[in-house]
Amino acid sequence: MSSTAIVLQTLNEKGLAKTSGGQYFFSVLLFQDIAVIPILALLPLLAVAPASHEAVIAEHHNAVNWIEGLPIWGQTLVVLGIVSAIVFAGKYLIIPVFRFIARTKLREIFTAAALLLVVGIAILMSRIGLSPALGTFLAGVVLAQSEYRHELESDIEPFKGLLLGLFFIAVGASVDFALIADHPLMIAGLVLALVLVKFIVLFVIGKLFRMGLDHNLLFAFALAQGGEFAFVLFSFAIQNNIMSTDIANPLIASVAISMALTPLLMLVNEKLIQPRFGTLEKEEREDDHVDEKNPVIIAGFGRVGSIVGRFLRANNLQATFLDIDADNVDLLRKLGLKVFYGDASRVDLLRAAGAEEARLLIVAVDEPEKTLEIVATAQKHFPHLKILVRTHSYLDAYELIDMGIHQVYRETFDTALRIGVDALTAMGQRAFKVNRSAMTFRKHNERVIREMATHRKDHIEWIKALRQRIEDIEQIMNDEMERTGKDKDLGWDTAGLIEEFGTMKPE
Repeated sequence: MSSTAIVLQTLNEKGLAKTSGGQYFFSVLLFQDIAVIPILALLPLLAVAPASHEAVIAEHHNAVNWIEGLPIWGQTLVVLGIVSAIVFAGKYLIIPVFRFIARTKLREIFTAAALLLVVGIAILMSRIGLSPALGTFLAGVVLAQSEYRHELESDIEPFKGLLLGLFFIAVGASVDFALIADHPLMIAGLVLALVLVKFIVLFVIGKLFRMGLDHNLLFAFALAQGGEFAFVLFSFAIQNNIMSTDIANPLIASVAISMALTPLLMLVNEKLIQPRFGTLEKEEREDDHVDEKNPVIIAGFGRVGSIVGRFLRANNLQATFLDIDADNVDLLRKLGLKVFYGDASRVDLLRAAGAEEARLLIVAVDEPEKTLEIVATAQKHFPHLKILVRTHSYLDAYELIDMGIHQVYRETFDTALRIGVDALTAMGQRAFKVNRSAMTFRKHNERVIREMATHRKDHIEWIKALRQRIEDIEQIMNDEMERTGKDKDLGWDTAGLIEEFGTMKPE
């Protein structure tokens, strides 16, 4: 086990959580946390004798264990069954309840319901002999299945720092300093063995999965410590008489010390190891000083943003261009284009670019995650801005629609629709009819994207609704074909007509 709380907090502080390496770390940490469930379920099978008298007294003092009288195999089945029932109920019962609460539009009730769910599952876990910490983890898994997870995350954010501080206090309080003082060499040896063995195993795993040296070193140093669930497992093992307190206490102290050493290990990697053995990186470039303010700001001057910008300039509408790709900025400047380097998700850069006076923000960056960050920053600090956003797929569009963005443009949609129009025209259909059909298809598709955003978390419902929308558009297009003689002027393609009839010779 590794410490999820410490590693994620350190990665966030260093700005590495959103990197590919950060995603690797999170995947491993999440798998470790999930692995606690079967471990706790199987641990009672290792008991060679009834629980100690002291452990039973302590257990009854803290809470009543509902499965204490069952045989070992029965306890395992009950634990696995209850955990499975919680996950199942979260998907098919709790999520509909949160949808009902969301309709009330009372944020306080929403937050209270989330906290009630966390506390309730934690108490349930303690009643079946498991850790409340495991219960809170399961509650997080349940809430993560909800389409309201982003709102819940923002609502619970004020509690995050407080509870994280409480967690570190609990870790510090678990250290038996008298034991460390009596056996310093033994504890130091255990800590060194734990960190060294885990480092070697992690580094080998990173090599097997072909991680780069920089990521692999960070991966091994970041996860080399013990984790908070180790305390849960040791406590559970003592209660079930799997190990004695004489064995568990030095292990608990070793894990706690290894967790405290995590920031130091990552500092050693950053300051001593990476500069000598890692890939040498360019110094981070500072943001440019933006010396102009225009009514339009375009974030991202790549293959999409450049076309939009040139079209606006051709129509005498000036815009301020921001791009985070330093090489691209340098190339564009050589071509005579005025583009400023900087991260548009930073509020200070947007303010310097004139976001307080601008009327329109066009987001055309390549990375979907960065797009969401820019939109969130603009909505929070410059709510008056009208935002137009380029997306890669309908999944990205769903996230933006949830954020209240209605001007969402999928970069492949218009190209695909144009190909379809040209294909029908090449097959002999009339240009006005084809263009009118394309306009109808576009309107229907944009409406469908907004409707489907509400179903995307329920895959079965999403498939059902999508099939219905496909049937609807086919029926609409068939009805359109029957009305080809009406309102033809709405679909005339003047350029196509000139090309089609302009070369015809008079009789």
